[in-house]
Amino acid sequence: MSELVSKAEKLDAADELAAKRAEFVLDEAVYLDGNSLGALPAAVPGRVEDVVRRQWGELRIRSWTEGGWWTAPERIGDRIAPLVGAAAGQIVVGDSTSVNVFKALVGAVRLARLADPDRDEIVVDATTFPTDGYIAESAARMTGCALRPVAPSEVPGALGDRTAVVLLNHVDYRTGRLHDLPSLTAAVHAAGALVVWDLCHSAGALPVGLDEYGVDLAVGCTYKYLNGGPGSPAFLHVRAELQDRFDSPLPGWNSHAEPFGMRPAYEPAAGAVRGRVGTPDILSMLALEAALEVWDGVTIDAVRAKSLALTDFFLSCVEEYVPGGRVECLTPRAHGERGSQIALRCPDAGTVMERLIRRGVVGDFRHPDVLRFGFTPLYVGFGDVERAARVLAEVLAGSGA
Repeated sequence: MSELVSKAEKLDAADELAAKRAEFVLDEAVYLDGNSLGALPAAVPGRVEDVVRRQWGELRIRSWTEGGWWTAPERIGDRIAPLVGAAAGQIVVGDSTSVNVFKALVGAVRLARLADPDRDEIVVDATTFPTDGYIAESAARMTGCALRPVAPSEVPGALGDRTAVVLLNHVDYRTGRLHDLPSLTAAVHAAGALVVWDLCHSAGALPVGLDEYGVDLAVGCTYKYLNGGPGSPAFLHVRAELQDRFDSPLPGWNSHAEPFGMRPAYEPAAGAVRGRVGTPDILSMLALEAALEVWDGVTIDAVRAKSLALTDFFLSCVEEYVPGGRVECLTPRAHGERGSQIALRCPDAGTVMERLIRRGVVGDFRHPDVLRFGFTPLYVGFGDVERAARVLAEVLAGSGA
């Protein structure tokens, strides 16, 4: 044990991101659930108070212009863009992930049919987060498409001249498996179809490369690794080359070319603004903007390097501390196949997680038998990792009851 403690101390001393921890509101707990809800950045409470008391309380309606409320969805989208490898002008923030998945899927089908009206199939990740599947099924009904669930690894062989769009998760929410965005995107394009990527478990955790790999559309939440707060607005990415043809299934006055014209006929605005619908949720939107300030001076490559180091170290500590056969790692060991979480299978996972949380190690439980531990490099240290593995071993040995 002392050897791993010493190693953790050395790794923390050499950590170039260690100072970022002070920019979050944390306590003595080891918080390994940032893949569900990121910790609170320290700048957010003061900013929200200003938005409420001064901008809303004093300026009132003037804040739409003087406070920059009206342009917040695109401005914050441009702040997120470099974190997912996109140039400015391609991301708009607003609505939930689910709503943005719906916009992206239906819009992608419409785009595909502009080139080939006979494309009538939506391929969906068979292991996807349930809501993505529900939305895909509804989008298929509404567009007259067949829905075809396919495991990500089998997507290339499932594509054909009927495929309109493919919806994939970049990281599997259960296991933390990272899917091959570059090769899968290339395969979809080779088949003449479009791809929509769900980045909920990768945005802010690892390089995505939306522009580099020509991703058509993408969606993602902001309350996980981007630390935007509970229910913070999601984002929608539409590749620049597609924007003039993107036909959103949810046209609203906010995405109109002349929003205050109040004309009965809809005319879409240019650029990423087409992804807007109704009035932005300003309080959570500006809380997110304040939260994103923690990324100042940080590169996503540095975050990825630390993420891999943290997860490697956690696995080595688990192997050292936990009795053999007590847990099974579901997350791939290969760096190229791993997100920023570790999933361990454990028969009594629900009870184990409850006891871990009582001992100050916060992860989460996924039915029926999975312990999930998310590693947010901006505020998780190597000492946290060693402690989490040690407490896990004590709980599994029965001393944490």
